[in-house]
Amino acid sequence: MNSPSLHPVGDVAVIQLDNAPVNALSHATRQRVASELARAEADPAIAAVLLIGSEEFFSGGADVKEFNTPAMLAEPHLATLVRAFERCPKPTIAVISGTALGGGFELALACHFRVGAPDARVGLPEVKIGLIPGSGGTQRLPRLVGLETAVNMIVSGEPMRCADLANTALFTRIIEGNLLEGAKAVAREVVANRMPPQLARDRPLAYPHHEAFLGFARPMVRAKAGAYPAPIACIDAIEAGITAATFDDGLRKEQEIFFGLLQGSQSRAMRHVFFAERAAAKIPDVPAKNPTRPIASVGVIGAGTMGGGIAMTFLNAGLPVILLEVAQEALDKGIATIRRNYESSVRKKKLSQADLDQRMALLRPTVSYDDLRGADIVIEAVFEDLAVKEAVLRKLDSVAKPGAILATNTSTLDVDRIAAYTRRPADVIGLHFFSPANVMRLLEVVRGKATAKDVLATAMQLAKKIRKLAVVSGVCDGFIGNRMLHRYSAQAGYLLEEGCLPAQVDGVVERFGFAMGPFRMGDLAGNDIGWAIRKRRAAEGHPSTDGRIADQLCEMGRFGQKTGAGWYDYRAGERTPYSNPEVDAMIVRHSAGLGIARRKIDDREIVERLVYALVNEGACILEEGIAQRASDIDLVYLNGYGFPVLRGGPMFYADTVGLMEVVNAMRRYARGAHPQPWTPAPLIAKLAAAGSSFAAFDSQKSADAIS
Repeated sequence: MNSPSLHPVGDVAVIQLDNAPVNALSHATRQRVASELARAEADPAIAAVLLIGSEEFFSGGADVKEFNTPAMLAEPHLATLVRAFERCPKPTIAVISGTALGGGFELALACHFRVGAPDARVGLPEVKIGLIPGSGGTQRLPRLVGLETAVNMIVSGEPMRCADLANTALFTRIIEGNLLEGAKAVAREVVANRMPPQLARDRPLAYPHHEAFLGFARPMVRAKAGAYPAPIACIDAIEAGITAATFDDGLRKEQEIFFGLLQGSQSRAMRHVFFAERAAAKIPDVPAKNPTRPIASVGVIGAGTMGGGIAMTFLNAGLPVILLEVAQEALDKGIATIRRNYESSVRKKKLSQADLDQRMALLRPTVSYDDLRGADIVIEAVFEDLAVKEAVLRKLDSVAKPGAILATNTSTLDVDRIAAYTRRPADVIGLHFFSPANVMRLLEVVRGKATAKDVLATAMQLAKKIRKLAVVSGVCDGFIGNRMLHRYSAQAGYLLEEGCLPAQVDGVVERFGFAMGPFRMGDLAGNDIGWAIRKRRAAEGHPSTDGRIADQLCEMGRFGQKTGAGWYDYRAGERTPYSNPEVDAMIVRHSAGLGIARRKIDDREIVERLVYALVNEGACILEEGIAQRASDIDLVYLNGYGFPVLRGGPMFYADTVGLMEVVNAMRRYARGAHPQPWTPAPLIAKLAAAGSSFAAFDSQKSADAIS
């Protein structure tokens, strides 16, 4: 870490934040900034103080790693530093380049003046980690940009360009060209004209009929926020700035709300996700600067739902795509679907016609493998069948250029076996996109035993370019997500056998926070997909009783929404599920056939059995090294399977419950009708016995990797 540095330039002092990569305001950084400010105040030759960052970051805000630690409140804490710049007897000027976020932006708001580059961006994104701005942001920003703009910025957490705020009191000047030289000129102008400090706290927050505006905003924010408390808390804090007797009273209310949220489970979960996303990109044996392969063109094999979605993902990122289908009719249908999807976005004003035309111009349809010869990466998205994939990979192996990456979009199959169909297994990797691929953020990057490091590094880099969250998985049946889903679905089936009906299970799980319950999810994805997987496993010598009821459902032809009938009935043009008496009766008959006396099952048991099934299998995956860390497993379930963000993911949730409590529950359920899944995984039993957690396991593993 480098120190913020003081550079006297004539009668202007320049304090530069220099804490790579984002100039976070850690305790050490705050100490040094405060020290340099005190030096500038004490130096009679200094007439004004500029606070600057780097070209990319003025400051990314508070150091989130310090939250809930003594360092967060150690003096000078952020509020102290903010007051120091606000109360400085000499003019303080924030010089904003790159990005100013959170506490960094709040520090700039407290300065006497602000200048910025036109394309620099400012924002208060605390709501995205379950918090509100805690160092005056909800009090100062409305006074500088107006109530409506401030509410939009703070509640959404989205940054805005400085140029778009040029006509507000936020900026003294927007500077084209050399920002630092322009800021020095502004400083000397302020001094020469003896301009008084333009403090945000001194500006009246006048908004006619603010009660009506906030009364209108609250229900809209509440409807969008759902169970998330922070967005409404932002409104509460902003309103305190209007109604409080003094500015300091408003600040105290903001602090009260901030610390209340900081201690809450929801913010803790969201901060866990924040750090998990940053950790996911780190692969212990692949350095951050590992060489990568250039990707200038992409081939996609298969123009169905998945292949078309994958193609759109790359088109959206500005990469040319060669889309191959074996039959012209299927190809034409796929191209038409892609165009129709883009046209829908144009109608919704999410895309311009020019954008549509540009993306379609990057798409090259073909029915010839020869057209894939120049592609840097080719992704097969054909039917989930090894024989089909073997034929595709062998053909691709013969036409793809040397050094091209060959990727399989399999969701369950053995990537090592698929790689063996080629003469270049080091070039093969699994890229498991989630449907719809152009919408879903998660990408499971499956590393085969022969996958080259530069191929893996390229895949991770490419994921960023196409705006996907990449999580590395090893090779096993179902990888991380679908392997765990198998246990989850099995428990859902057992709950039906023992006394539940689909609507009860789905209702409980959705109230817990899942986007949808297991049976609604099955209907959406297609029940025949799981059926095919179970039949494949049986053919490979791994028969199971896990899907007995689901198999009967499929034998009835009830595959889900696509057939209008699955666990539920669906009316034409609707996605609303309606319980079907025949399905319910089939479930009851099935229980009787097994000799199981159906019983009343409470909500707690439903949640515990489903979630702990995920946790137990996740622990096995972690111990086997299929997943690099428990937080990676959480990301998979949060972004691919609708696990509630406010719970932090299955492994984080288990930590919050306590692993010994989880183990005790498993042992309790092992005495039930279906004991086979309830042997606690060795890792979870070991951690529970030691009073430890998955978070501690991750930390130790990370420390071992560094050493």
